[in-house]
Amino acid sequence: MSDRTFRFESVDNYIISDDLKLTANIAISMNKPLLVKGEPGTGKTALAEAIAEALDMPLIIWSIKSTTKAQDGLYNYDVVRRLYDSELGNEGVDDIKQYIKLGKIGEAFTSDEQCVLLIDEIDKADLEFPNDLLWELDRMEFYIPETDETIKAKHPPIVIITSNAEKELPDAFLRRCAFHYIEFPDTEMMRDIILAHYPDLESDLIEQVLDAFFYVRQYFDLKKKPGTSELLDWISALKLSGIPTDRLRQDLPLAGFLMKKDEDLAAVKKSGFGGLR
Repeated sequence: MSDRTFRFESVDNYIISDDLKLTANIAISMNKPLLVKGEPGTGKTALAEAIAEALDMPLIIWSIKSTTKAQDGLYNYDVVRRLYDSELGNEGVDDIKQYIKLGKIGEAFTSDEQCVLLIDEIDKADLEFPNDLLWELDRMEFYIPETDETIKAKHPPIVIITSNAEKELPDAFLRRCAFHYIEFPDTEMMRDIILAHYPDLESDLIEQVLDAFFYVRQYFDLKKKPGTSELLDWISALKLSGIPTDRLRQDLPLAGFLMKKDEDLAAVKKSGFGGLR
């Protein structure tokens, strides 16, 4: 690594594999966007948060929706407000800049300090969305024709892009990214994750929780398998409820914190988890 100060080690509440840590550091050193895939609950979004915290940088989050366009991340020109101001005779109508609002990429490029830019769930947008950002992410600049202005990154941001693998991304886009697939945590890593969030949790309860959690994931054909966030929420619920936890595999109390679909709850209940609440 060329710059020791840009080494991402880890933070207390985010457990990361050595492979992902190495990939993240290399992507940072090469100034390449890091594309992270994996099923929900594997810590993709939390990775960007952890990097920002570890490197003491601001975090800018661009959450992608099905209607999001690449232009939204760069800037928006409020032509309707300008027309309205013009009709009312308001001053400053000729100053187009006041009608330009930067998007999240624009904010990252104009930040006075280097930041972490998270483009979250890029696969929710249409197929052309990633390709529409190739130039901007490659060159770290974009052009605003309304003001004849080129916005160049003052400090190129660390770009983290997440995908739930709901659709394939274009090859041209993939070539420009470093890539890592986050495997779902195994029992040992999940135990470390639990301890990072609940360092005083009794070891017997941890083992019971892990046993029940992985049993549900492995032996039931669920529409939405519970992930890490659901597991941590379930533990919080169990601690707050006062429900005896010595028979988690048999009863699976408060299962609604683990499974969020009616058919999944019904399937597990039907199998013999008689104490579902």
